[in-house]
Amino acid sequence: MADASEHIAADRDAIRHLLALYTYAGDRGRVAELAACFAPDGVLEYPGSMATGPDAIMAALYPSGATRNPALTFVRHHITNPLIEVLGSNATARSYFTVHTDVGPDHSGTYSDQLRKSDDGWRFARRIVRVDWQSPHSLFRKMVTR
Repeated sequence: MADASEHIAADRDAIRHLLALYTYAGDRGRVAELAACFAPDGVLEYPGSMATGPDAIMAALYPSGATRNPALTFVRHHITNPLIEVLGSNATARSYFTVHTDVGPDHSGTYSDQLRKSDDGWRFARRIVRVDWQSPHSLFRKMVTR
């Protein structure tokens, strides 16, 4: 039988996997896969918007008729220094991120996450995206939240 520290290590690993799933799906424009990273009542909050639940998150990211900026042919989110605290079936995580696009470094900031473990694994209960810096040549709408 595994001791508590092994369970916490496995949970942290599963949470790091969720962080990666979110970024890979977002980078590839797979909004349904990104939204599936959230609990049914999960909240995504980012500059200028907030949505609750996977369907609302998909609608907020791509409102009816909206498409990704056609100049945006290359997107890569890089997550660093995830600080994960597991508290039973809940957890918190804080990470830095940098996004590279066709223009090079595009924007960077932090993710502040509250997570919940369910039968489907770890999911975001709440993700707050803070953008601390954005290139004047960014291919995303202006998002700096300082």
